[in-house]
Amino acid sequence: MTNLILTTDSYKHSHFLQYPPEARIISAYAEARPGGVAEEAVFLGLQPFLIDYLAKPVTTADIDEAEALLAVHGEPFNRTGWEAIVADHGGFLPLEITALPEGTVVPTSVPMLQIRNTDPRMPWLTTFIETALLRAIWYPTTVATISRQIREVIAAGLAKTSDDPEGQLPFKLHDFGARGVSSGESAALGGMAHLVNFAGTDTLEGILAARRYYGAEMAGFSIPAAEHSTMTSWGKARESDAYTNMLEQFDGVLAVVSDSYDLDNAVNAIWGGTLKDRVLARDGTLVVRPDSGDPVETPLRTIEALWRHFGGSVNAKGYRVLDPHVRVIQGDGMTPATIAQLVDRVIGAGYAIDNITFGMGGGLLQKVNRDTLRFALKANAMQDADGNWHDVSKRPATDPSKGSKAGVQAVIMKDGRLIAARADATDSDADLLQPVWRNGELLVRNKFDEMQARANGGAI
Repeated sequence: MTNLILTTDSYKHSHFLQYPPEARIISAYAEARPGGVAEEAVFLGLQPFLIDYLAKPVTTADIDEAEALLAVHGEPFNRTGWEAIVADHGGFLPLEITALPEGTVVPTSVPMLQIRNTDPRMPWLTTFIETALLRAIWYPTTVATISRQIREVIAAGLAKTSDDPEGQLPFKLHDFGARGVSSGESAALGGMAHLVNFAGTDTLEGILAARRYYGAEMAGFSIPAAEHSTMTSWGKARESDAYTNMLEQFDGVLAVVSDSYDLDNAVNAIWGGTLKDRVLARDGTLVVRPDSGDPVETPLRTIEALWRHFGGSVNAKGYRVLDPHVRVIQGDGMTPATIAQLVDRVIGAGYAIDNITFGMGGGLLQKVNRDTLRFALKANAMQDADGNWHDVSKRPATDPSKGSKAGVQAVIMKDGRLIAARADATDSDADLLQPVWRNGELLVRNKFDEMQARANGGAI
C-alpha cells in the first residue's frame, strides 16, 4: 500500500465531519497500557514509519484514487482537505510528532510519542493516521520487548553459571523467524527489533532494516548450518557421510541438525563415536541441533550425552562446560516460558549456560499482536479557535483499564523512573518527549548502537 490516504481504517474518512466546529488542534498519544505481558516495553519502530510513509508526499493521483474507491465503498471523502495538503504543504502531512528516544525502556502507561496537527484547518488529521502509526510501532516494540525479557532470563543464568557472561550473552538467542511471519516487512521490522538485544540472526531483512533505517553497518551475524533437506538427501545409510561433509566443508563454528532419523544415535554413535576424532581435530565448534522431542528435556539429554563423549571442564563457578569443540542449540519449541524452564534444568543438572544457545522463529516474530502489550493511541486534548486547550479522555465504566489520559502529556524522570505528567504542569526543559518530525521533516535520527545502549540499561 503506497497511497497514504488509504493506509487507514475506512471509518476514519468520516471523522472530518465529526469533530466539534471549534476544534483547531487535536493532540493524541500512544502508549502500552498495563495488563500486557510486560510492565515495560522497548520503544521501537517510529523512524522506519517516518521514512517510508510520512516522508512521501500525497499526490493528486492519490486523492483521485482514494475518492473513487471510497465513493463505491460507502464512506465520505474529504477532497477539500486533502487538496489543501497538496496545495499548501507540498503533499506532506502537517503534523508534529514528539517522542522518546527509540530504544528507551518505557513503563506501561507512559506515552512513547505524542502527535498533533500543525494546520488548524485539519484537526481530523491527527487521529487519521492512527492505524498506520500504531501498526508501525506496536509490532517492533513488542518483538523487542519479548526479546529483552528472554535476554534477562538468559543473562541471569549466565551470571550464575558462566565465567564470561557478558561475552556469551549477545549470541544466546538466535532469530529463525523469517519464514514464519506474515510479510517481508514484518521480517524486516521484527528481525531488526530482536537485534537491539542480541546479535544472532538468520533474518537478513532485519539486518537490512537496521542498516537502512538506523545506520547499522552490520547488526547481526550467523554461521553455516544444515537443514533437514541437506542432511536427508544423503539417505539414512549415509547419515555419517552427510555429517562428515559438514566438517570438511566449513571451518569455525557450524550447526548441524541431528534428529533426521534418531537423535540419540546421531549424538552417541556418530558425533560421539565415528566422528569424534574429526570433531576434536577441528579448529572450531560443532553445534548439535536437536529439532524434535520435548523442548526442555531433549536438549539437556543432548548436553549430557556430549559430556559423556567429549568431556569438558568445571569452571570457577562450579558448573560443567563442554569441551569447546561441541555445543548445543535448541530452536524447536522455544518460547519465553520454555527457555526459562530449559535454563533452570540445565543449571539444575550442573551445567553452565555456556553450553547451549536458544533459537526462536514464529514464537519471536509472529505470535504477537497489538494486545500483547495492550497498545493504544488516544486523543488527549483539543485546542479551540481562541487558542484554549480542553482536556479530552475516555472513562469507560465497563473497563476502567481502558481509561485514557487527559491533557497534553509530558514524560519526565522521577526517582529514576519515567512517568507521565501533564505538560501544563511540567517544566518544558524536563519533558523527554522531544520533536522528531514536523511537516515532512525528520528532526532527529536515532542510531542503532544508541538504541541498543538504551535498551540494555543505558541512559536516555
